[in-house]
Amino acid sequence: MRWQAPQQASGFSLCSSNSRNMTTKQDLEAIENQISAIQVSSHGETVNPVLAHGGFKIVEKGRNWGWLLSGFISLNILLLGIAIVCGSVFNKIQISSSHLLIFLILIVILTTVWMVYYKIHTSRVFNAVLYKDSHAGPVWLRGGLILFGVCSVLMDIFKIIYYVGRIHCESPVKIAFPVVQALFVIVQTYVLWVHAKDCVQIQQIITRCGLMLTLSTNLVVWMMAVTEESLHQTVAPVDPLYNSSSNGGHKSNVESQGRAGDSECKCIHDMCDVFEKAYFYLYPFNIEYSLFASAMAYVMWKNVDRQMDEHHSHNLRFSLWDVLIGPVAGLIILVAGLATFVMYEVDVAKEEPKKKEEALIMHYIMNIVAILLMSIATLIGCIIFRMDKRDQVSGKSPTRSLDVGLLVGSSLGQFLICYFTIAAVLASGVQGRINGLDLTNSILTVIQLCLQNAFLIKGLHREPFKETETATVYANVMAERERDPERRSSSIVPAHTLPIPLMLLQGRLSWKRRILKEICAFLLFCNVILWIIPAFGARPQFDNTVGSDIYEFQTWAAVVNIGMPFGIFYRMHSVASLFEVCLTS
Repeated sequence: MRWQAPQQASGFSLCSSNSRNMTTKQDLEAIENQISAIQVSSHGETVNPVLAHGGFKIVEKGRNWGWLLSGFISLNILLLGIAIVCGSVFNKIQISSSHLLIFLILIVILTTVWMVYYKIHTSRVFNAVLYKDSHAGPVWLRGGLILFGVCSVLMDIFKIIYYVGRIHCESPVKIAFPVVQALFVIVQTYVLWVHAKDCVQIQQIITRCGLMLTLSTNLVVWMMAVTEESLHQTVAPVDPLYNSSSNGGHKSNVESQGRAGDSECKCIHDMCDVFEKAYFYLYPFNIEYSLFASAMAYVMWKNVDRQMDEHHSHNLRFSLWDVLIGPVAGLIILVAGLATFVMYEVDVAKEEPKKKEEALIMHYIMNIVAILLMSIATLIGCIIFRMDKRDQVSGKSPTRSLDVGLLVGSSLGQFLICYFTIAAVLASGVQGRINGLDLTNSILTVIQLCLQNAFLIKGLHREPFKETETATVYANVMAERERDPERRSSSIVPAHTLPIPLMLLQGRLSWKRRILKEICAFLLFCNVILWIIPAFGARPQFDNTVGSDIYEFQTWAAVVNIGMPFGIFYRMHSVASLFEVCLTS
């Protein structure tokens, strides 16, 4: 009996030691999980420890299912929208514009409801958004979205006033759609401004489907706006062999059909014509707004379930004092381009052959000078990038990939028009000054597009400059005097001990940085004027008949109306990319 107690005690101590070992092992595993949770991969994404221990397959399966389902939703909405838009253009009897507007009202209301739900849900749930993509939705992009959104709302207001004056002979749907679209633009602009950087971690399938619905809705609205703008700007040349009854007069056959009933429908107030012209001038802003919103929705879709490391962001600084020559030269090109554009529109509207020829010559010369200077500046920028020792950006970024993809893809529109023009002018024998200038303009545009794409792609993939600040040593003058008695009576301090102002050190840019900023600023203003001229109605492709003579008018109109919207978007997207490259330089 005396030995039983020690045995029990030893057994108890054995159990306690085992329990301590178990506790120690669990603590070590917990510490390892915490360490692995804060490890960052080479792509800037945080590694989730749950995924490393068997949960990866489940999460990956759910992610693929969400991508697949949202992709199907987007594809079906886009294809149905394309079918209805084309039907409303080429067959206005069976598929009228009212049918298209009803379809748009349905998807716009559905998208607005989802965005309101997304805002409420992410605000109430604490861990809905754990990470933010620092590269997504920069301030200048969201600022552009607000600017285009305000213009889109103004366009809808002008449309409402215009169609209210024709309510007795127009479908009420044409009044309902601008109202719904204005509400949609306001809600979407607010949601994208607040949530553009979100990396949503909950309800991933619903979020992906909602973002793809938003993307598809904006693209269908963009297609409708581009179609209306193209039909409004498409003017067929007058053929003397046909009278007005067979050729439809000045306008193209499609537009003349759309305007056939205008003479029978009288406006109840005198401002209908003013508001009609006003909302057509605001169409370019609405077109750009839809594309901006589509791009931001796509980046949010890519960032769903993405885990970011926020320490990889860079604080970029922009100062107007860094550059001078580039903005001044760019503003000169911008003002000259605006003056040329106004004179071109006035002279072409007179429909006098001599005035039209002078307007075309002036337009081509202006474009050639601007594009030639842009090509030279871009070539210098590419050479500097070649000499640059900055590292390439490492890791995947949906924003950067989208920027490059949109840049290259949208430039195909201008490539299409340029190569068709080159072939048409060469086939016609390069007769006259206008055709010679048109050929030169097209060739230089192709060269400039290639150089600018290369410059922007290189710039977007470079790390921001890291300034090596010169160390400034502040000497203690009193201590120096105490150690050296000879200096006690002297008030002179050695030059190397004087403090150098830090702002002076930081304000000096290297010559490569300054030249890159000057080039970006110059190219930015030039791309702005090259966006304004076609976006607000200049169509030298139709005023110069070489294209329609070679390809026939229907084919040439299709080429221009397909390529022009992409070319317009390319210039605006280039402005945004150039601003980003300027910041990182």
